[in-house]
This record gives sequence, C-alpha cells and structure tokens, in this order.
Amino acid sequence: MIAPRGPIACFGEVVMRVSVPHGELPLQSARFDAHVGGAEANVAVALAALGHQTAMISAVAEGPLGDGVLREMRRHGVDVAPIRRPAGRIGLYYHLPGGPMRPAEVIYDRAGSAFAEARPDDWNWDHLLDGVGWLHVSGVTPALGPDSAAAVLEAVTRARAAGIGVSFDGNWRGRLWNRWQPDPAAILKPIVAQATLLFGNHRDAGLLSGREFSGDGEDRRREGALALFDHFPSLEYVASTAREIMRPDAHRLTARIDTRDKSGASDAMVITPVIDRIGTGDAFAAGVLDGLWSGKSLAEAAGHGLALSALKHGLHGDFAPFSRTAMSRMTSVAQDVSR
Repeated sequence: MIAPRGPIACFGEVVMRVSVPHGELPLQSARFDAHVGGAEANVAVALAALGHQTAMISAVAEGPLGDGVLREMRRHGVDVAPIRRPAGRIGLYYHLPGGPMRPAEVIYDRAGSAFAEARPDDWNWDHLLDGVGWLHVSGVTPALGPDSAAAVLEAVTRARAAGIGVSFDGNWRGRLWNRWQPDPAAILKPIVAQATLLFGNHRDAGLLSGREFSGDGEDRRREGALALFDHFPSLEYVASTAREIMRPDAHRLTARIDTRDKSGASDAMVITPVIDRIGTGDAFAAGVLDGLWSGKSLAEAAGHGLALSALKHGLHGDFAPFSRTAMSRMTSVAQDVSR
C-alpha cells in the first residue's frame, strides 16, 4: 500500500467517556473517571503518536468541556482546525467495567449531541478533504442516525473520487443501530463500496454479504474476506483479529490481513493483565495502517497492529499514544524498572 502524501483525516464524533471505577457499581462511590475518546479520534491520536500528520474532522460543542476536548486532542498532536464548534452538547458514553461473573457494559448518551445534530450539508467536503492523503471512518458514525450516515457516505464518495485512500472499521454498535435502523447493511454497503481497506471479521462479512460462514478459525476468516472482496470490487485489504477470553484479565489474540490473492497472519499473543479493553480495536487499525504504509509484509503489518493493540490493553482510557520507541521495547516477559 502506498503511503499517503498528505495528512490522514479521521471523520467521526469525539466523545467523553465516563467510567465507573474498577470493582465498583455505578454511583457506589462519588467518583467517575473521565476520558476523551471516540473510534476515529482514537485512530487519529495513535497515528499521530507514530509520527503521522493527522487531522480530526468533527463537531464538538462550544464551551468549556469542548475546549477541554480540543486541548486533549492537540496535546497528542492531532490537528483540530477542521473541527466545527456549534452550540449544543458533547456526546457521552458510560463504561461499566465488569468483574467475576459480570460482563463489562457500555451505555450511550449520544442522541442530540452537537455532532449527531449536524446536517449533511454542514460539512464542506471540498474544503475538508483539500490536501488530505487518507480518510478513516468507522461504522459508529452511520449508526448515530440518518444525517450522520449521509455525511459518511458523502465523505467517502468525495474522497474516492479525489483519489484519496479510504479505510473503514466496522465497529459494530448494535445499541446505536437499534434506535433507528432495522437494516444496517443497507446503510453500510454503499459506504464500504468506497473503501480501500476494511477492518472487520467474518461477522461483518456476514452482515454485508448476507451469508453465513460454516468454517472455523482461519478458514472462516479467509472465507469471510473473500466474500467481502466479491461484493466490493474497490476493496483491496481486509484486516481482522480473533480474540479468545481465557480469563477476564487474560486474552489471547491473533491478527491477519487478507488480500484477494494472499494473506498474512501474526503469531498468537497472550495479553495479561488486561487493564482496559476499550479502544484496542482502534489501536489495531492504526498499527495496521502504519505497518502497510511503511512497506511491511501482510504478516508483519498484522503483527504491528496487534502489538499496538496489546499495548493499549494495559492503559486506561480510549487512546493508545505509543511511540515507535515504545513499540520497539514492548515485551511479554516481566522486567525490572528501567532506570
């Protein structure tokens, strides 16, 4: 894959994450932990940390909270100039960590946010895409509602017409889709049709192709990728991970990248302890993009994405702001403090 000749633009909602402290139920104590996040913003931050020029296209409500959100994005090296500042509110989601015999949960409070209320014609794509080298979007944005879905479709269509590469992360959010759209595939198919690279597994392939895949493991993921290539002629790469939850704090992950003619897979990696799983898929996406743009083989790029995802599992918050040096020093062996 040819590296982009301009900044990487990420389009989506920047949100506030409100987390219940680990080991507690909501409001058990008078404290929440707040972080800035959002699927596309997470990718922008991770790529910026790896040395790429990134920009965030979004709408963040004016006011002190919005100012704080922009400061946090700037702190991580993301260009926030394309972000609109309308009146309104910032989208939220509540993260309820799990525990023994109790799964983690995400509760959304994003309806009516400044981003969700934006109309499709509020986005000047001729200006926003001018000079951009790559556009990254995800399935979270079209799940917010018809106006957001129309904006994503316009963005990827304009980008593709301008020769800009497009990556799309499935990021399935059933609770958002269920609010308004009984047939998400009808919305997603024309968006994915403009993508160069798709992050998704056999479940995404099943949704988009209307098929079920009877294989198992690597064979099923390859079958799903081939189905996606059959349905979307412009698609060149499909990247995916497989996760085995061994214990709540120990996960086994593998990653692969498929093209029409070949595939490459990483070695399996056991990640323990798992501190925070939120944002790990976005870290994987950023690592794969960085790996492919730097000329790595399919297997190497898959491993590169998995390495960044593994680092994110050990960090609170949505972001994975790890440098290349941090990635080169990662190890699965317990070590003493580096002094």
